[in-house]
Amino acid sequence: MSDNSVIGKRVPRSDAWAKATGSAQYADDLSLPGMLHGKLLRSSLPHARIREIDVSRARALPGVKAVITGADLPKVKYGNWRLVPATQDEYALAVGKVRFIGDEVAAVAAVDRETAEEALDLIRVEYEELPAAFDIDASMAQGAPVIHEETPGNISVTRNIAYGDVEAGLRQSDYVREDVFTMQAVSHAYLEPCSCLAQSDDQGRITLWTSTQTPYIVQCLLASVLGLRENEVRVIKPHVGGGFGGKMELRPWDVCAAFLARLTGKPVKFTMTRHEELATGRRRHPMRIWSRVGFRKDGTLVAKDFRVHLDGGGYNSMGPTAAFLVGNFGAMLYRYPAYRYEGFHVYTNNPPAGAMRGFGAPQALFAAESQMNMAALELGIDPIELRIANAMKTGDEIPDVATISSCAFRECLEEVARRSDWKRKRAELKDGKGVGIGCYSFITGGVFNWFDTQYPFSAAEVRAYSDGTVHLLTMASDIGQGSDTVLKQILAEELGISMKDIQITAADTAVTPKGDLGTWGSRVTLMAGNAVIEAARQIKEELFRMLSVRFNLNVIHDMECKDGMVRVKFRPDRGMKFGEAVAMAQKSRRGEPVVGRGTYTPRDMGLVTPTFSFGAQVAEVEVDRETGLTRVEKMFTVHDCGKVLNPMAVEGQVEGSIQMGLGYALCEELVMSSGRTLNASFLDYKTPGALDMPAGESVCIEVPEPRGPYGAKETGEGPVSPTAPAIADAVWHATGYRCKDLPITPEKVLRGIREIDRAARHAGDRDR
Repeated sequence: MSDNSVIGKRVPRSDAWAKATGSAQYADDLSLPGMLHGKLLRSSLPHARIREIDVSRARALPGVKAVITGADLPKVKYGNWRLVPATQDEYALAVGKVRFIGDEVAAVAAVDRETAEEALDLIRVEYEELPAAFDIDASMAQGAPVIHEETPGNISVTRNIAYGDVEAGLRQSDYVREDVFTMQAVSHAYLEPCSCLAQSDDQGRITLWTSTQTPYIVQCLLASVLGLRENEVRVIKPHVGGGFGGKMELRPWDVCAAFLARLTGKPVKFTMTRHEELATGRRRHPMRIWSRVGFRKDGTLVAKDFRVHLDGGGYNSMGPTAAFLVGNFGAMLYRYPAYRYEGFHVYTNNPPAGAMRGFGAPQALFAAESQMNMAALELGIDPIELRIANAMKTGDEIPDVATISSCAFRECLEEVARRSDWKRKRAELKDGKGVGIGCYSFITGGVFNWFDTQYPFSAAEVRAYSDGTVHLLTMASDIGQGSDTVLKQILAEELGISMKDIQITAADTAVTPKGDLGTWGSRVTLMAGNAVIEAARQIKEELFRMLSVRFNLNVIHDMECKDGMVRVKFRPDRGMKFGEAVAMAQKSRRGEPVVGRGTYTPRDMGLVTPTFSFGAQVAEVEVDRETGLTRVEKMFTVHDCGKVLNPMAVEGQVEGSIQMGLGYALCEELVMSSGRTLNASFLDYKTPGALDMPAGESVCIEVPEPRGPYGAKETGEGPVSPTAPAIADAVWHATGYRCKDLPITPEKVLRGIREIDRAARHAGDRDR
């Protein structure tokens, strides 16, 4: 029985009241005196040289204060943070060429949005249209148009992972399965379009309020692009209405807002429209995955050969990282004695793809889990039993990449089978009804040991006051996932105070400690949580010394902070209130404040992450054989996220992941034609709504992670990956049709059913 006060308890989010009442301020809600409104002119062609840009008529329009093009901005490329500097290939405004429909060409600042939009119509751009490539095969073909001159073959990045003898393993296998899978481009579909507001002071220093997941990264890159020192740029993250990976980069409007603010001496705001977000915004990478897997006849995995081509669009964005991660996830979940991965990030003239929730895992695991299900059928082994026989366990390694420090994957499989009544339902063959299985693993904080930074991976500062309150300062970015709440829980538990006694200031690069790299890779709870614990323990050590002085004690190891008190364990008479202890400490130090500073940087933990989450999911579906429509009736999810710090938050993450997984599996797709997005509105880009959500059960297997705060690890991204393969497997169980190219649309299901029926009739004719 846990004696924790707030850890493990159902705690509503700290920002729930502000969001429910509408008082939460997002970037587009902000306004400053004299503020100008910015708009971006975008390319109408997918690939073209820019011969001339005439902005004279736009500059002459009354109310227009400035118009800029790529010629006005410093010629500094950016992209993909500092992870792989050689892959930085973007200018904020196009220089020389445009590479996709929507590429930013010019920016306007005017007294209002209407005037800015009118000014865009007055800008004249003379293009020389160039041949374009809209898919990976066309782009890699001999004689294909060169999208970036420094990359003649249009393959911007290759990634490799290899261990064991794959060829020998495949030769020795009793059964080898080879398949090709394709995955579509989808949008993050966050409810808040990207927005930013920049202000310049009289020294040319910039303050930027922006809807971002990575304020420190934006600070570094913006300073680099503008030729400023890092601390001459201040980035503040307001409330963010969802990001899912789509708000983790420096973007052209951030650069243009800052540059125009310096140029005009006035604040400048840019806010994207929904059409801009869907038609030109970052998206999940479309991929083609070729996978060959070898098994022994008893189901034991022997070797895996995994080749992936990513459609990166016109620029690298976060593609180089995605090209590595998809190979990492391809080696997860199961013990592969031999594994070979080749990843190719390919330029095309489509809008650029970037990071999106799961970041390579949804694609890799759709292929891997679908193959496990197909192999189970061919081998005559139950799909869950096949997984249990090959499941990773604590201590397993991906050589030179990762070590599994905690793992309850087998337990997840056993529990999801029990809860879903898997064996009975799988054995039943009801026309149109089916059950399917999908599994997942995900990183808990990207480490990426090639990242060059002078700061720790996360940092926290805690200030304690004599009135019994504390102030937490952190660069960790809450973008709707509830990390502010969890960090306050951790601090409240450590200091033995109430959460209402904690004030938090987050994600302001001028105020909060340097070093947190933002919200991505499900890193915040583990990394920022560990930094908070270290800072809190420094506070406790100081207060325990005060208690020792007060009661003339010789040791401090039997003391605790609990119930608002600093006290000797099991001796309530030997204690004082938290605020009194702080006051005593301040007095003893002549007024010096009581401050704890904590940092966390993983060490000796492999190339990728300190630890991984695991889980399993079963989908129940009903397929209408007349229309091909698939209805998901119930989802069972069992999750290994270590110690559950806040059950309410975990449930919300799992349910949100299922919603995203449903869209990815069944309906969401950015439909393209010659580089143009055809469904750039929520009327045409279909996402599942509340009424589409199935009933569900989600439970956690709590195996504490030694490296996580209170034993916690990730829950924000892993559960987005199993839904598509589970639904695909359930559709096969219901109809006999196996989908290898997402999404699983009614048209594909009907076509598959008809082909199966036609094949059955032909077989019957032959038998007669």
